[in-house]
Amino acid sequence: MFDSWWWTTLSLGMTAWVLGLSVWIVFERRSPIATVAWILSLSLLPLIGIAIYFVFGPRKFKRKKLRRSASALATRASHEKRTRISQRVDESLDAMPIIAMCVNAAGPAAHPRRAKTTLYTGGLELFAALGEAIEKARHHIHMEYYIWRPDEIGTRLRDALVAAAKRGVEVRILIDSFGSSKASDRFWQPLQDQGGHIERFNELNLRRWRPRLANFRTHRKIAVIDGRIGFTGGMNIADYHSQEFRGERAWRDSHLRLEGPAVRGLQLVFAEGWHYATDSIFDGFDYFPDDFDEGGEGELVQVVASGPDENYNAIQKLFLSAITMARQSVCLTSAYFVPGELMLNALATAVLRGADVRVLVPAENDVRLVAAASRSYYDELLAAGVRIFEYGPPMLHAKTLVVDNWVALVGTANADRRSFELNFEVDVVNYESAMCEQFTQTFHLDLKASTEITAEQVANDSFRARVFQNFARLLSPML
Repeated sequence: MFDSWWWTTLSLGMTAWVLGLSVWIVFERRSPIATVAWILSLSLLPLIGIAIYFVFGPRKFKRKKLRRSASALATRASHEKRTRISQRVDESLDAMPIIAMCVNAAGPAAHPRRAKTTLYTGGLELFAALGEAIEKARHHIHMEYYIWRPDEIGTRLRDALVAAAKRGVEVRILIDSFGSSKASDRFWQPLQDQGGHIERFNELNLRRWRPRLANFRTHRKIAVIDGRIGFTGGMNIADYHSQEFRGERAWRDSHLRLEGPAVRGLQLVFAEGWHYATDSIFDGFDYFPDDFDEGGEGELVQVVASGPDENYNAIQKLFLSAITMARQSVCLTSAYFVPGELMLNALATAVLRGADVRVLVPAENDVRLVAAASRSYYDELLAAGVRIFEYGPPMLHAKTLVVDNWVALVGTANADRRSFELNFEVDVVNYESAMCEQFTQTFHLDLKASTEITAEQVANDSFRARVFQNFARLLSPML
């Protein structure tokens, strides 16, 4: 009788647990597959499942206060309003639908503006240019990075920041608490001693508790100097990006330098992240210069940011919209390529429209699980007519997209769900044919150092490799 009562109580308790969890997860409004997967996980692994959910569950940040503050900042800082987009952009441009979509999805930072741009494809040139900009800074330096290592490059740039702070330059550094965990407080102490401000993004802080989840990282790489010069792209602050220290083994990557009105977009993105980390806000002409000639020289660009705090997934929509509009060619480079169904369908449909679709990924990936998950999609892509190339060695870390030589993207976002939904990312979109041609030439130059993957090669993967690939594919929503 006791055993019967115990089993009945346990059964009722488990039933109530599953029903309660089901209602909770259903109200999160995920995709049907994700909803069922989380319900099963939490039901079968009650304690472990809850822990995994709170660390890796794709919940949204509720940052209404931040959004209001960022919107107010954008209103004060910007002289344009969203309704005036047509006065700054030729509406006959093929890119007009994408331009409007980015503004509506990503907000004020995505207002199209002019900028003189420089593309860097190696760390040696980038770090030299970044160091020079820091040395010439007069008012402020703002930097937000996923990885800042305390190695030769990291120490060199830190010392340049210390020198700038000594000159009276305001220095604000926002680093990801996970990606930059090797850069200790001791490493940053010389900069703090000179008045520099260093904050760690999404760090557990019991004194100022917020629902910060470990799975949400800032993957951005942003540098803004005096509100007039900006940098963003795929390169972290680390020796492995520079030929100076790694020679031919240095990672191949792409980064962009902006000079002109478009830098305001990067400044706004940084300001939002800084406000989230510190509750502080900055504003004024020194941070947002308004003496630029909006009709002057430079390419038409947009700064598009996204993160788990918003519901539009702006960068994902940017990728999909551009690919959907392709007629002649799609050149996609992604260090971590784990496409979902939407990306698979967009690439396959572009092929059916007659476009030459090529995807470039690293042959040697620094994350083995991601490489396996990526390869699990090869047979579907190849069957659809997509051409796949593996670069290197060395490691390919670039994240670029060129469509029909009229739109080119470079930034921090990979073509995977983590970048599209979980990380805080930023991309720059260029709509000038000359710059697009430069991106296309770089892509084809990379193809010369790559090997094209055939269906026969994929079919010859060992059974063990196939099992590992399919297992990794199951984890792709978290990769």
